[in-house]
Amino acid sequence: MTKHENIDGKRLHERHFVLATDLDGTFLGGSDEDRDTLYTWIEDNRATIGLIFVTGRDPEFIADICAGTNVPWPDYVIGDVGTTIAEVKSGGAISPIGALEDDISRRWGAKGDAVRDALDGHPGLDLQPTPFRFRVSYDLRADEYDPSAPEKIAALDLDHLVSDNRFFDVLPKGVSKGPSLKRLVAHLGIAEERVLAAGDTLNDLSMLECGIQAVAVGGAEEALLNRVRDLDHVFTASAIGAGGILEAIAALDLHPTPKG
Repeated sequence: MTKHENIDGKRLHERHFVLATDLDGTFLGGSDEDRDTLYTWIEDNRATIGLIFVTGRDPEFIADICAGTNVPWPDYVIGDVGTTIAEVKSGGAISPIGALEDDISRRWGAKGDAVRDALDGHPGLDLQPTPFRFRVSYDLRADEYDPSAPEKIAALDLDHLVSDNRFFDVLPKGVSKGPSLKRLVAHLGIAEERVLAAGDTLNDLSMLECGIQAVAVGGAEEALLNRVRDLDHVFTASAIGAGGILEAIAALDLHPTPKG
């Protein structure tokens, strides 16, 4: 499978609808039937549908899953919990957009070693081995976790994010999925009302809170639902994962969907 680039001459800002979606539990979640329906529908409508992955996963994971499964290639990637902003080129190359990443790099300031030193041996945090560029990530063991970790990160003028009570991410100040999505949408000249953001855990909160219309899919983390339940622009779906995305698109009349 190859990446669909400028189908029928239409760049992302010219397409009728753009889906900006988390992966695990959201775009990759739900039943096999719902995933197949969503993915096939996207591929059959690439001239009118744009696709942005907004995920904690890194570009290598995205390339592997798109090359090796029926998951559609996205047009753009916001990866590494918002610290990577990249375009997907023909053939599947995922290329960072320097104009957007320069600010992220400055905010990070090469503080990776300082983070690892500050949290070395911290109770309940196990360093993930992946060498991310502008973040440091840990697996969190909730039963042993010492809640003083955020104070150590704040002292470095960085942000932290806990999601699904299993992951602890250290990020540049002011950088996460929501701000990065807003910056990419503006950079590409996409009208925000044609975008739907989709997520299911607390690391999607900034994306669902940022003002772009959004959906919390069925099966979402209760802590996320508690934070977005009073936001008028957030639709709460019943169907899990991919099914919830299709449910929201139909309910919000964003694009004709497959007939069920």
